[in-house]
Amino acid sequence: MLPALQSKTIPSTLSAVFLRVSAQLLFAIACALAVPVQAQEPTGDDEVLTVNTDLLVFPIRVRDKRGAGQLTERELLLKDDDKVTSGLYLYSGADRVALVFALDESGSLREIISQQREAALGLFGRFGARSRVAVIRFAQRPLLVTPFGRDTTNASEAFNFRVKANQHTAIFDAAAVAVAAFDPLPRVRSERRIVILISDGLDNASTVKANAIINAALQKQISFYVIHLPLFQPRDGRLAVRPAAKGFRELAEKTGGKYFLVGNVSAALTPSESRASNDLTGIFQAIEDDLRSQYLLGFYAGEGARDGRSHRFRVSMPAGAEYQVEARGYSRTHEFSVNMMRREQKVIR
Repeated sequence: MLPALQSKTIPSTLSAVFLRVSAQLLFAIACALAVPVQAQEPTGDDEVLTVNTDLLVFPIRVRDKRGAGQLTERELLLKDDDKVTSGLYLYSGADRVALVFALDESGSLREIISQQREAALGLFGRFGARSRVAVIRFAQRPLLVTPFGRDTTNASEAFNFRVKANQHTAIFDAAAVAVAAFDPLPRVRSERRIVILISDGLDNASTVKANAIINAALQKQISFYVIHLPLFQPRDGRLAVRPAAKGFRELAEKTGGKYFLVGNVSAALTPSESRASNDLTGIFQAIEDDLRSQYLLGFYAGEGARDGRSHRFRVSMPAGAEYQVEARGYSRTHEFSVNMMRREQKVIR
């Protein structure tokens, strides 16, 4: 039985999935959609939250100008006139990451990417000893060079490679391999799953479409952060960025990550500016800041929600804070609606 849960501030296609959690609640910010959070057996010293209720969840980003530290559910204001919720759940940040670097080894990107390995792996290192990193390289075919591990030695070596000249490039095939690389990993509540894709954006060999990757990433709660190192071409008598393949930017924008365009025409024409613009340290810092701004907002659904009718409720941040659901913009208050079936109703497929 699936309820329809929507935010009024986001497109009507966005919906949350009804969850019944009776073991460990796994933290997975799904970035573009509210998606299933599944129960798993506890592993190691991971935090366990045991509940026995219906939980409806949304990934959100928070901007808090108060400097008051992490938000808690006690600071949120819930306006629920129909009394369809029985409480709120708020989980902050990303305690650990499972991170895939997908590196384009075609063309002239080798030097730029090689120079950024310390900054790239520095980002990974700031998320704690329990985080994991893998590296994929791709030109015409993608290759998982370094499987997931906690030691950065092999990952660091994977940033050094020879340029594969005179080959086609399969960006979306590499993105598919990156998504599949997470399959063997156990699910951990506090782990954030991301892919950092660094490429010039030109794809002329992929067999997989961008939409298929986006859908798979959403289902598996994986977000893409796309770093575009563009090529330039003459256009109308001027130098301009060569357009990326359709869907390249959307990998980030539709999976809850972010897209970064590196450099500009001026930098491309001036060697000293070009070197400075290719320094990705600021971008990796922006990715870290974005990850740490994210929360998982959940609503415990009460029995009043199960009457087959649509109910609306609002959640507001404290003064000085605002939040974003999907990509609709920041606001102190967002309105949601829930429409859940009665327990005795059955879904006929």
